[in-house]
Amino acid sequence: MIYRSKAPLRIGLAGGGTDVSPYCDQYGGAILNVTISLYANASIEILDEPKIVLEAFDRDEVAEYDWQSSLPIDGHLDLLKGVYNRIQKDYPFVQKGIKLSTFVDAPAGSGLGTSSTLVVAILGAFVEMLQLPLGEYDIAQYAYDIERVDLALAGGRQDQYAATFGGVNFMEFYADDKVIVNPLRIRQEYIDELENNLLLYYTATSRESAEIIKKQSKNVTDNKATSIEAMHQLKHQAQLMKEALLRGQLHEIGNILNIGFEQKRQMAEGISNELIENIYAAAKASGATGGKISGAGGGGFMIFYCPNNTKYAVKQALSAFGGVHRSYSFTKHGLKTWRI
Repeated sequence: MIYRSKAPLRIGLAGGGTDVSPYCDQYGGAILNVTISLYANASIEILDEPKIVLEAFDRDEVAEYDWQSSLPIDGHLDLLKGVYNRIQKDYPFVQKGIKLSTFVDAPAGSGLGTSSTLVVAILGAFVEMLQLPLGEYDIAQYAYDIERVDLALAGGRQDQYAATFGGVNFMEFYADDKVIVNPLRIRQEYIDELENNLLLYYTATSRESAEIIKKQSKNVTDNKATSIEAMHQLKHQAQLMKEALLRGQLHEIGNILNIGFEQKRQMAEGISNELIENIYAAAKASGATGGKISGAGGGGFMIFYCPNNTKYAVKQALSAFGGVHRSYSFTKHGLKTWRI
């Protein structure tokens, strides 16, 4: 028997960073995001011998252990190990052995929530295998606990919930791990036009998001006024984006994204750099009305709003920077699991 799952990656459209503690605990955060047709995939195969095999096909990494209830967290395939260890702690199971295999459609550090989405996908495979009575909120919070508490990896909350729920969501974040996911009922023609006009561009660089997020969190802890005010503005940006999409005011999308780009620079050092600034300027000069860095910043993916078929000129202009645009479509569903 093989147990499989997949969870979609996401594009954050507005409010990015306000889901990170301590900001959301003190002030409340808000983010608008949408899942796309790039996925984290996981499968668990039952083996006839007492061993645990871990393999990440996209990273070309493999590890094999004698069967044990807790695997060493040593910097090698730790996301896979972290989920396995927590499941064994909370829902211990005895098998002759398992092979846990994963593949992610985007590089780590690319800004599309790859790490958290992978944790959700792995959890999904175990939920399917063990038939665990966990709902969407349960799985998302469980994934957050594994990544942020068990593995002590810095980051926010949006990715786990986006991957689990899927679709276009306005998310609210509060103290004590309170999260409210509000699915948005947007007219299909507005969604189609947004998808048509949003260009997803990979800068061909990656970054360690945890380090940027640590700086962002420290700025809040240190009560740095410019950083906190920038996060207030990004939270307001999420509200503006929600209203524009619901009302079909798509001509405002580029301006709203541009607000976010300007404010995000103020959150922490390292979010932007010379390459990102040059790419952004070239995109706007070629017809994009706004854009943003996806995820924590520093590299990875960027998105640009390109109305009136300007995306073709923007693609051409950005080809000079060595990156590539990535085709995608929006998805309506989050985590899926099945068995064969």
